[in-house]
Amino acid sequence: MLSAFYVDKLIFLDSINRQDLQKIYEDGKKGLLACPICGETLFLYVGIEHSPHFFHPSKQKDCGEIHSTASEETAVGIEYEEKNGFRMPKSRSITDNQPKTVYKEPKQLQIKVPFLEPAASVPSYEENYLHLLQTNGVLLDPSQAEAVAMLDGPALVIAGAGSGKTRVLTTRTAYLIQEKNVDPSSIMLVTFTNKAAKEMKERLLQYPFMSPSIVNKIVSGTFHRILYQILTFHQPHKWQRQNLLSKDWQKETLLKEIGKELSLDTKEFPFDAAIQQIGAWKNSLLFPHEVSPINDWEEKVLLLYKQYEEKKQHLNLYDFDDMLLGGYYYFLENPQILEVYQNRFHHFLLDEFQDINKVQYEWIKLMSKKAKSVYAVGDDDQAIYAFRGSDPKYLLDFEKDFPSAKVIILHHNYRSAHEIVSAANKVISKNKKRRTKKMIATHSGKAPLLFYPYDEEEEATMIVTDIQEKMKKGYKPKDFAILYRTNTNSRAIFERLSASSLPFKLEQDAGSFYSRFIVKSMLGFLKLIIDPDDLDAVKDILPSLFVKKSVLQDMKAASILQDCSLLDCLSTVKTGFAFQESRLKKIPSVLVKLKQKQPIEAITIIEKELGFQEFIKKRGNEGNQWDKGSDDIRDLKVVSKKFSSIIEFIAHTKHMIAMNVEMKKQYAYSNNTITLSTIHRAKGLEYKTVYLLGAVDGSIPHDYSLEAQRNNDFLPLEEERRLLYVGMTRAQQELYVSIPMHLRGRRVNASRFLSSV
Repeated sequence: MLSAFYVDKLIFLDSINRQDLQKIYEDGKKGLLACPICGETLFLYVGIEHSPHFFHPSKQKDCGEIHSTASEETAVGIEYEEKNGFRMPKSRSITDNQPKTVYKEPKQLQIKVPFLEPAASVPSYEENYLHLLQTNGVLLDPSQAEAVAMLDGPALVIAGAGSGKTRVLTTRTAYLIQEKNVDPSSIMLVTFTNKAAKEMKERLLQYPFMSPSIVNKIVSGTFHRILYQILTFHQPHKWQRQNLLSKDWQKETLLKEIGKELSLDTKEFPFDAAIQQIGAWKNSLLFPHEVSPINDWEEKVLLLYKQYEEKKQHLNLYDFDDMLLGGYYYFLENPQILEVYQNRFHHFLLDEFQDINKVQYEWIKLMSKKAKSVYAVGDDDQAIYAFRGSDPKYLLDFEKDFPSAKVIILHHNYRSAHEIVSAANKVISKNKKRRTKKMIATHSGKAPLLFYPYDEEEEATMIVTDIQEKMKKGYKPKDFAILYRTNTNSRAIFERLSASSLPFKLEQDAGSFYSRFIVKSMLGFLKLIIDPDDLDAVKDILPSLFVKKSVLQDMKAASILQDCSLLDCLSTVKTGFAFQESRLKKIPSVLVKLKQKQPIEAITIIEKELGFQEFIKKRGNEGNQWDKGSDDIRDLKVVSKKFSSIIEFIAHTKHMIAMNVEMKKQYAYSNNTITLSTIHRAKGLEYKTVYLLGAVDGSIPHDYSLEAQRNNDFLPLEEERRLLYVGMTRAQQELYVSIPMHLRGRRVNASRFLSSV
C-alpha cells in the first residue's frame, strides 16, 4: 500500500518529502498510521529488498489502494464523512506540500566477467608428505602446493583475500619438518596476533605425524612475544613484567601527567591519538630528535613523545613498542649473541607480511642473515595499517633485499562468491602501487547490492529490517557483520539495534558516541538547561569556554554563599579577560530562554551565541587528522531532530550510554551475535552477509586522504581503497553497500571508489 492515515492526514508515499520517511516509520511504531480502507493499524516498511510501503502487521493481504492525482495539493478545510466508525476524506486526499523527492531503487552490480567453474582436479603427488596430507583430507590447489613444496631460499607468497594463507603457512611448516627433516626448533613462525599463533599450532596438530612434542619446539608467536621472551632471558632485571605499560589507559595516564606540565587540557587533548602517533614514529625507527612535525598537533605530540620517553626511562617502565626497539638494538649492540640466534634459526615463516613495520623488517633482516629460507606470506591489497607504522613497501620491494626470491601468487578466493570477488577486483585494480593480480572465485552467488538511504538514520532502519527478514528465513545473528570506516559511523545502527531484540556485539574499546569529548561538551549545555546545578555538566562545558576546572571550587562556594545555581555562578567567574567574562555572563540568560526549544534549535543557538563554533574550529586546527569535532556536532544534530523536547533528548543520550555498557557485558562471550565493527578490526574475518556503511566521499575515502590528495600525496587514498577492498572481501555470500544521500546533515556523493563497478 502506498497510502495511509498519518495522524489526521491521508498521505501518499509518492508525494511525501523523502526526509520524512524515517519519522513516519518511527511514528508507525507508535500506532500513528492507519489504513484508509479498514482503519486498522499500519506499519511502514523501510528495508533494502523492497520499496517503502505500508502494510498490515496482522494481515497477509492489503485492503487495496487509494490513488493520488498529480494536481492534488495540501487540503485545507477538507470535508470528512463517517465510515465504519472512522472519519474518511469525502472528496479529496491530503498530501504534503513539500517538494517531492525520488526514492532511488537499489542497484545490483552487473558482473561482466562470467563465472567459470574451476577445474575439479586436485594435483597428484608422489609418495611424499603432500600425498599424505591429501589422503588425510588436507587438499591443496596447484599454486598452494607449489608454495608449500618450494625449495629453500627467500620466498614471497602473495596470498589474496580468502586464498587459504593459513593452510599454506601451516602445511609449509609441517612439510619442512616431515619431508625435509628440518629440526622444528630451528623454525620461527611469526604471526601478527597471539590468536593466529594459537590457531596455527592447533591446525598443525591435526596433520599427520605432527605431535605436541614436535609442534611445541617451533618458536611461534607475534614479534612482540618472541622478542619479549628473548629480552627477559638475557636482561631479566630490565624487562620485568610489572614495569610493562600493557594497557593504553596506563600510557594515557602517563601522557596526561606530562600534558599537565605542558599546560595541555587533559580533557580536550586527544591523548589516544597521540599514543597512536608516538607508536607509529617508534615503529618507523624515528626517535624524538628525528621527527619533523607537519602541523601544530604533531608539534605538541612530539613534546609529549620526548618527555614520555624520558619519564619511562626514569621510572624503569616500558611499553610494547619498546619490546621491538629493545630487541632490535640489543642484537645490534651484541653481535656475538646475534650470531648465536642466527646459527639456531634456519627457517623464518612470516604471516601478514603486508602489515610489517620498519623495526620488525630490520630485525628480520638481521636474524635471517644465515637462514636457509625467509618465507613471507601477505597481500599488498590488504595493507591498511599505515596509521601504526606498517608499510606495504616491504612486500612490494621484497626482491630488492632478497634478490633471488621466488614469488608465488595464490589466485583462488575460497571465501567469497564470484560476484563479490569480481566487484572487489574492479575496485582494487585502480590502485597504482600494487602487485598485479586478480582473484578468482571458486563458487558463484548473489551480485553485491548498492542501496541508497536518505541518511544514516534510514540506513540503520533498512539494515535492521533486512536482518530481521533474513532471520525469519533461517539466518543466525552470527551470519551478519555491519562494517564501517570509524566507530563514529556506528551511532545510528547501534541505536536501531538497541531498540530491537536482536543480539549484537560491539568492539570492546568502542565508547558511546555520546561520551565523545565534543558531544559531551554540547550535551553539558543542554543538561544545564534542565538542571542548573548539574556539576558534571558544568565540568563538561568548561573546556569549550576555555576555562580551567580550578574555577569549580570557586563556583561551588559562590553557589552556597549567594544561594544561586551553579549555572548562575558562571557569570561570577573571573578569568582576567574581558571578552571571556562577558561571554560567561551571557550563558545563564541564553540557556534559560532555550528551555522550551526543540533540541536542534537549542544546539544551533549554543553554537552561534555561546562561541561553540569557535571552540570546534580551534580544536579542528589543533587536532589530529582523524578527530573532526564538527562531524560530531553535525551527527548530534541529526539525531536531535527526532526529539521535540530537550528533556526527552537528554534521557535518550543517557540511555544509549548505558546500553553501550550493557551490550558489551551481555554479549561479550556470545558466539551468536551480529557483529558491529570497523573494517580494520574485521580484517581476517568472514561473514555470510556483510553490510558496509557510508560508502561516500568523506567517509570511504576518509576526508584526510582527500586532503592529502589535494597536496599531491596519493598514498593515503590508495590505502583507503584497500580498506574498502578488505571490507568487501569479508563477505562470503551477500554484500550490501550503503550509499546514503546525506551524511551528518549534508548532501554527499557516492564513494569515488565505486565509480568503476
